[in-house]
Amino acid sequence: MERSKCLLVLILIVTVYINLNATEKSDIYLAYINGDMGKWKTIIDQMNQQQVKSNEFLLELTNYQYGYIGWSLGNYKRYEAEKYLCCAEENIKILEKANYRSSLVNSYKSAFYGFRIGLNKYKAIFIGHKSVECAKLAMKQDEKNPFGFIQFGNCQYYMPVIFGGSKSKAILHFMKAEQLMILDGKEIKEDWNYLNLLTLIGQSYSKLRNYKQAKVYYDKAIKFEPRFLWVKNELYPELLRNIKD
Repeated sequence: MERSKCLLVLILIVTVYINLNATEKSDIYLAYINGDMGKWKTIIDQMNQQQVKSNEFLLELTNYQYGYIGWSLGNYKRYEAEKYLCCAEENIKILEKANYRSSLVNSYKSAFYGFRIGLNKYKAIFIGHKSVECAKLAMKQDEKNPFGFIQFGNCQYYMPVIFGGSKSKAILHFMKAEQLMILDGKEIKEDWNYLNLLTLIGQSYSKLRNYKQAKVYYDKAIKFEPRFLWVKNELYPELLRNIKD
């Protein structure tokens, strides 16, 4: 009888945890498509305040911090970027010590080295290679992990051509990541990462002035999520102006 009670309690705890994760994922997704980064920040702050954090929970929180840091850097909010980067780096140290999902951990380490360079471009000389090495290691550890390919693509995208950077090569890795993400349709449902990847590919093509292919990916993003304001209100109109010019 006591064993049955314990099992029931365990099932209830797991069910509540899954439902909470599902809610946070949905809320982050809605914040992303609506461009509501204030809501995004509130969610990660609330998650960070939880006393008990499983490895899975920490990894999810790190993903949301990763998105917020990238947005902060893109919008010149350096203090915000630095603050949340420090928190995310601490999470990664815990996960690395626990030897938890090493490929994803190294993917985020690659991204965070890149963010550090974004905060101080002179650090590229000292840690740029670390970002590349972590991305390569992530791909080697799990060839089905899309984040490894995304981060290696980011390395190629931002690396100066003189040092081997190439936006064309970056796109190839982004597209590989896209293929891996869509292998399981359940994984991309209400997933901000998938929409962000489609947008990233579209922006990469725009940088190469391949507006036809950029339009393909913006169309794909809008078809997947018609409410996606960033593409609808900013990137798509900008693309049409470039095509017209």
